[in-house]
Amino acid sequence: MELGQFSVSLSVKDIKKSKKFYETLGFKAHPQCGSIEDKWLILQKDTTVIGIFEGMFESNILTFNPTNVRAIEKHLLDNDITIDTPTQGESGPTHCVLKDPDGNAIMFDQF
Repeated sequence: MELGQFSVSLSVKDIKKSKKFYETLGFKAHPQCGSIEDKWLILQKDTTVIGIFEGMFESNILTFNPTNVRAIEKHLLDNDITIDTPTQGESGPTHCVLKDPDGNAIMFDQF
């Protein structure tokens, strides 16, 4: 099962301060992924990806970007894993969200 690119989605209080902090660590914002005005950015340094999101969700999320999230969702359901937010539609971009046994949110996001 291919999980795709892994990233951490961080819930931040001030997107400008967070952007400056991660840029100091060498991260660069993807210009086509969000903006300060949109209150979200995707930052990358080498193979490490961090999404920063202001006011969009309450806690941090582990995120995978597979090419077929619906197949992953089916595999999880077939193995008695509860899906908190199921995929929508039969094709195209979608996502599902679940929690690990300790309550950490995991999102599979296909775009």
